[in-house]
Amino acid sequence: QVQLVESGGGLVQPGGSLRLSCTTSGIFFTAYDMKWYRQAPGKQRELVAGITSGETTNYADSVKGRFTISRDNAENTVYLQMSSLKPEDTAVYFCSATLALKAYWGLGTQVTVSS
Repeated sequence: QVQLVESGGGLVQPGGSLRLSCTTSGIFFTAYDMKWYRQAPGKQRELVAGITSGETTNYADSVKGRFTISRDNAENTVYLQMSSLKPEDTAVYFCSATLALKAYWGLGTQVTVSS
């Protein structure tokens, strides 16, 4: 059974930081490309950051220089370090694992940036 479990969300003030984690089970983690998406109320889900199995990274323009994606293959976990958070970063953050035509999703973790 494949599981992706996000954690680390919460309430943070503007300018603050959070680190999200997505721990996986049931997949050969090393082979999968991992991505973080987010969805704000009333908006479409958008890609935030991705890291390939070869550890190539990419970021949405809105988070470049503020967010860092990384992976720990020994722990089957992908991380999203978020800094200089803005109110517009408020959303539910989801991780996904993709390999060829396979795609798996977690249930998400809420991030709220507010004073």
